[in-house]
Amino acid sequence: MAYSPGMERTLRTVEDVLALLDGLFAPEADRWTTGGAHWWDRFYADRDRPVPFFVAKPDENLAAYLDAGLLPGRRALDLGCGPGRNAVHLAAHGFAVDGVDLSPTALAWAGERVREAGADVRLHHGDAFALVGTALRGPYDLVYDSGCFHHLPPHRRVSYLALLDRVLAPGGHFALTCFAAGRMGCELSDADLYRRPPAGSGAPGLHGGLAYTPEELRHVFAGLTERELRPMREQPADSGYFGAAFLHTALFQRPAASA
Repeated sequence: MAYSPGMERTLRTVEDVLALLDGLFAPEADRWTTGGAHWWDRFYADRDRPVPFFVAKPDENLAAYLDAGLLPGRRALDLGCGPGRNAVHLAAHGFAVDGVDLSPTALAWAGERVREAGADVRLHHGDAFALVGTALRGPYDLVYDSGCFHHLPPHRRVSYLALLDRVLAPGGHFALTCFAAGRMGCELSDADLYRRPPAGSGAPGLHGGLAYTPEELRHVFAGLTERELRPMREQPADSGYFGAAFLHTALFQRPAASA
């Protein structure tokens, strides 16, 4: 039976449930759904704002992995690529990179950096979860996430893990930076995020982004092998890399395919 506007029982699939839960977080859901272009466009509109990661510098952990030869392979996906600083660095190290972001403003900035560097980076606008299998076609040897994961509500970890399962190559690496518990971000339990709206709001919210402990990251990504998990190393202003001590960095590897 097809859906009609008068129907009240509309849940049929896991994606229906996830979309319903997204709605509970409105308007903060704009930060991870296709409507997020509006929020993130405002965020990236003023390039002169003193935002630490607006600098044209790659993450120090990503640079360290590459310098140590820990990231073999030639295809990379940069989730929430923003102005493209990590995507350009990966391309400079021989990767063909797909960068995806919700914000056209961020992607326009990234495009300028890509063209200036002559980098092998393809930029995609939209929701990464929806683009998998179309614009974003694995397998990728590396999936990199600098600051996207901690803006997802608990229920969207299901989508995130499904994305990794679909696009990460056997033996491939997944690396991320995210808010570190005790340094930055919301530390409410998953259950309390749905029960306790931010002050002055009638809806659940992420309170600016979720903080994670190392143990929580290990639990979420238990299907992958941990290669490194540490605080990001703070970088001085004259460093060629970005680093802020309020972030965790992690490197995981997908098991190789069975013989």
